[in-house]
Amino acid sequence: MQTIIGVRFKKAGKIYYFAPGNLDIKLGDKVIVETARGMECGETVIGPREESEDKIVPPLKVVHRIANESDIRRIAENKEKEKEAFGICEEKIAAHGLPMNLVEVEYTFDMNKIIFYFTADGRIDFRELVKDLAAVFRTRIELRQIGVRDEAKFMGGIGCCGRPLCCATFLGDFEPVSIRMAKDQNLSLNPTKISGICGRLMCCLKYENDCYCGENCPHKQKKIMPPSQGSRVVSVEGEGKVISLNQQRRSATILLDSGRTIVAAWEDVIEKDEDDTSMAASMMAAYEEQESEAAEILAEDFGEGAENKHSDRGERRERRPRENRENRDNRREGGHRSHNSHNRSRDSRDAGHRRGNRDNRPKNNKRGDKRSRDNRERH
Repeated sequence: MQTIIGVRFKKAGKIYYFAPGNLDIKLGDKVIVETARGMECGETVIGPREESEDKIVPPLKVVHRIANESDIRRIAENKEKEKEAFGICEEKIAAHGLPMNLVEVEYTFDMNKIIFYFTADGRIDFRELVKDLAAVFRTRIELRQIGVRDEAKFMGGIGCCGRPLCCATFLGDFEPVSIRMAKDQNLSLNPTKISGICGRLMCCLKYENDCYCGENCPHKQKKIMPPSQGSRVVSVEGEGKVISLNQQRRSATILLDSGRTIVAAWEDVIEKDEDDTSMAASMMAAYEEQESEAAEILAEDFGEGAENKHSDRGERRERRPRENRENRDNRREGGHRSHNSHNRSRDSRDAGHRRGNRDNRPKNNKRGDKRSRDNRERH
């Protein structure tokens, strides 16, 4: 355990730990400390207290001194110089025609460095600008590009709730905010209604997100952890080894023992441990049982279809001989009938000819006798 104090250098900046040393520091005192940027003046926001070493980032530096009246006057002078530097830098940016927006200018306490904060859509080549600023101020120049959330933190403003921006008043760090938080809280998913003046999702979506589904909430889903790459897992297709993970799709590529490669979701994969052996066996048994049931159903359907086909074929075969026999009988009867009728017609014709010959025979003889008698008389 070590005695520490918390120091903040900006109104809503991060809190850094320092050792008070032998000084009697109280909450709200201005202190001069040494940082990576040089000597800085900050405000004590956490009084002296004991803190465990695992929460302290080594090395823990000691407070140089408590700020006096001359230090307070220097801070005020630096604020005035920052305003002058802001105007000069804007003129230089316009002269070089750089597409950048100057946001803030900050002097270090010892005036060894001036930091210019700006925003831009992409990368900016400001090397010539740095040379011009160094020639004007005769000190070290640093240009730092920031994002839109940091810009809102520097500028401040009023949110849609009517209160000052959280990031400009008390938030030290920006925590990640996702659209899923708005969905869990049953809020409108319209980006214009859940976005702040910076254009990003509002930081306050994070505040009550954990309260909507506590530990005893029945709708809370168990957090599913991905399997380790290279570990042995059990899936519905069988056992295998994880060869790759896809964090965005929450899936794993598994090389099965059979040599086949599959892609399965994290929810469908269980890492194989000694305790999970029985679970894996039950999963495989259930899978094999499902396969056997499906095979039996297919076999039954196939058997019924084959029997129906055989019965249809048998009926067709029975029908064909009957039809063939009936056709043959009809043909025979029809042939006999036609043959008899033909014979009858032929017999009737022959009988007619015979009768005609009998009737014509005496007539022809009488005519012949008369002709022969006339011929003899002429001669």
